[in-house]
Parts: sequence; structure tokens; C-alpha cells
Amino acid sequence: MTARRVVVTGLGIVGSHGSSVSSTFSALLEGRSSVRNVAVASDAGKLDFVGAPTAGEPWTEMLAPPVATSDRVSLFALAAVHSAIRDANVDLEREDLTRVGVAVGTSLGGVMTQEAAYYDIIGRNKSRLSPFTLVKVMQNGPAAQIGLRYRLQGPSLTYSVTCSSSSVAVGESMRNIRHGYSDVMIAGGTEALFTYVSIKAWQALHVLAPPRCDSVAETCRPFSKDRNGTVLGDGAAFVVLEELERAKRRGAHIYGEIAGYGICNDAVHLTQPSVDGQVTAMSHALADAKMSPDAVDYINAHGTGTQVNDVTETRALRILFGSHADKVAVSSTKSMHGHLVGAAGAFELIICALAVLRQCVPPTAHLYERDPQCDLDYVPHTGRDMRVRAAMNNSFAVGGTASVLIVREAANNFAM
Repeated sequence: MTARRVVVTGLGIVGSHGSSVSSTFSALLEGRSSVRNVAVASDAGKLDFVGAPTAGEPWTEMLAPPVATSDRVSLFALAAVHSAIRDANVDLEREDLTRVGVAVGTSLGGVMTQEAAYYDIIGRNKSRLSPFTLVKVMQNGPAAQIGLRYRLQGPSLTYSVTCSSSSVAVGESMRNIRHGYSDVMIAGGTEALFTYVSIKAWQALHVLAPPRCDSVAETCRPFSKDRNGTVLGDGAAFVVLEELERAKRRGAHIYGEIAGYGICNDAVHLTQPSVDGQVTAMSHALADAKMSPDAVDYINAHGTGTQVNDVTETRALRILFGSHADKVAVSSTKSMHGHLVGAAGAFELIICALAVLRQCVPPTAHLYERDPQCDLDYVPHTGRDMRVRAAMNNSFAVGGTASVLIVREAANNFAM
């Protein structure tokens, strides 16, 4: 059977720049950061740190969200999916729902509920918990809530591989459609990790940047000589994926084609990536798309802002792209929206899809003095109008899962 082509027809986000995909992309093009000082207060303690928290409570747009049985991580997901389905203009009441599935990536899942439950049992010595505790903390809680809300009867999948979780969710959904198991997949990721214990755990890993005294908003500085760590964000990002001919028949707005997906295990170190692992994942994605490296015009880098990761990714790009590495635009938008961990891959894939559609790329913000070891074109400060035939999105996870997606131009694209 000939492999079917898979396109993106709907986008939805919940993030620190708000819940509008268009205005978020515009803010990123302008180099506007949403990073700020954050205070977390819970029964476990109080904590001040720098992050990029979701703006507002976007699920209030939905009718009667299932708050009683949903952790915040599921509410984020429901809100983003609501926007993506509306954007895709899919009438699910007319669909064969056995052919429509959902795939969700998340790293920590319902950690807010979990932390509160542990404190109730251990700190308060309670003997009973809410009967909804289990369904709120389970990793597949967001996927379950999405499936219930829209009565989806196709695959319901959850992937938890830290920073690559939602990239894998999108990639595996693409394969699901490509090989004929589903016609439509709602795929993405969600993360709500701003809790006392989870932030303490990230701090203990010594990868979070302390707030800059001169400008908190400029704390995250990927590829910069003075970078000193990443900044966490939270939120959700989902796309609607469809088989190309089906999308054309219904006159769908096509953002781009998910042309390639590469995944491998960087089996060297739990927290430090290797050049070889990253090269392998990117090579797999290019081979899957049947593309040469010089067909890629933009790369949304993993670009966390840590000393090791940024140099490793730069070296990997140099090896894989060869002389074309000097011609490709590379940026890390984490400098402005933070690292959404389980939702990062899908969020940044949406940025790549819009770069292809609008023919412009967002910058790496706050890049005043480049690290000599990071010697690529990182599009400093503000976005750039340019030809973008295809964009690559890199996600390299704690634990070793390296996942790469490629989105390229598809038929009947038009501007937003």
C-alpha cells in the first residue's frame, strides 16, 4: 500500500503569550519574551523562581469543563484541543469517530493533584482522598478527557518521554494516519508543572537559570556566551492531523505537511545528550521525508540555554548539514516562551508550521554575544522574512529520547 501523506489542518495552544496562535507567533517574531518572576505557594511550601506561566484560564471558553475530574494539565489540554478542532473546522458529529484518535505527550502529568494528595496523606495524616484522585493523576488523564469530550473511538495514546513527549505524540500520530489506521488524529502535549516539589526537582538538576538582575524577561539565552540555564514554561499545544486527500476534499485550510519523523534513543547519559544521537534522529527524519539536508531552510532548535546542550546541538547540526549549516536559519524560541517540557515539541512544531506558511522565522531572543562554539545563524533578536520550504523541529529529552519532526509546504496553503 502506498503511504498516505499527512497534513496539519488545525492549531491550538495555551501558553504564556496567551491562547491565540496568531498573536503568539507575532509576539515571537518581534522577540517579545513572556518570562517573568513566578511565585508558587502550596501546603508543601512557598517558592520564588523565574518561568513562563500560562496566561489566564483559557478553559473558561469551553462549556462546562470537567473540573472535578481533571488536573490542571488536562484543562490545559482540553482548551488547546478545543481551539485546534475549531481552527480545523472539523464537524466531528459527521465523522466516523472510530477513525479519529488522540495522542498526548506529557512529562509529569497530573503532578499538581499528586503533590496535594501526598501532602494530605503524609503531611496532614488524612486517611482518605478524593475519589477522583486517581483519574486526575494518571498519565493518560488528558487523553482520556479529550476522548470523552469528543467521543473519539480511534486510538487513545499517551507518551511520556520528558522533553520529547509531544513530538513523539505527533510523529506517531502521523505514522498512524500514513499507514491507514486512522484518518484524523488530534495530537500534541500538555504540561502543568509549576508546583513546589516539581520545581525543587528541576532546581536540584542544576539546569534552571537564575533570574537576571538586569532583565528577568531576558533570563533564557540560548547559544549566548553568558547563558546559564533554561527557563520552564507550562501550557499545551495540539494539532489536527489529516490524510492529505481527505483534507483537500473537505476544503480544509492546510498549514503544511508532516513530511518526516525521526526517533532514536541517545543511549549515552541520562541528562547529557550526545552529538551522535542527535545526528541519528535528524538523519532518520530526513530519510523518512526523502529529503536532503539542503532542502531544510529553518530549524527550531531544542536550544535549552544550558552550556552542554547548546554546544552539542550546534555540533550535530554542523555534522549533518555540512556546508548548508551556514545557510540554514536556526532559532530557539524557548528564549521567549520557556521550555514546556512535555508540550515543547508540539508547541514548537506549530511555530515551524507557521514559519512555512507565512515564510518568516522567529528569532533567538537576547543573543547579544554568541558563544564562539555556537557558530550558526541563530537569527538574533527579531524575526526574519525568508523562503522556508521546510522546517525541522528538534526535541532532545532527558532520558535519551531524541525526536525530530519535519514540516514542509503542502498544496493549497494560504496566509492566515
